[in-house]
Amino acid sequence: MTSGAIAEGSTLRLSLGCLLGLELRRVGSGRRLTFGQAGEKALTAWMADHARVCWIQQDEPWTGESELIAKLDLPLNLDQNRHHAFHPYLSGLRASARARARNLPISS
Repeated sequence: MTSGAIAEGSTLRLSLGCLLGLELRRVGSGRRLTFGQAGEKALTAWMADHARVCWIQQDEPWTGESELIAKLDLPLNLDQNRHHAFHPYLSGLRASARARARNLPISS
């Protein structure tokens, strides 16, 4: 993950930042959301210390996603995962963070 990554472009970063209590803010024109320079840096550092990523190459990755969500406990995956007990909490947390950010002044 590069230091240029922002919450707006990554559902994982948005979820993790909200769970870590980082403040989401509007930047630029006010449409883009980010945890700010310090927050994004802290999130990148947290992910470097705690997150692990692996992948497999698949011609049609969307075909396996539904199967994995059905078989595995994936609380941070909101898409196709409404049945998970954590879904309402995480969805609400993200929605609240976005609503708060929209009510704050645009950051530089």
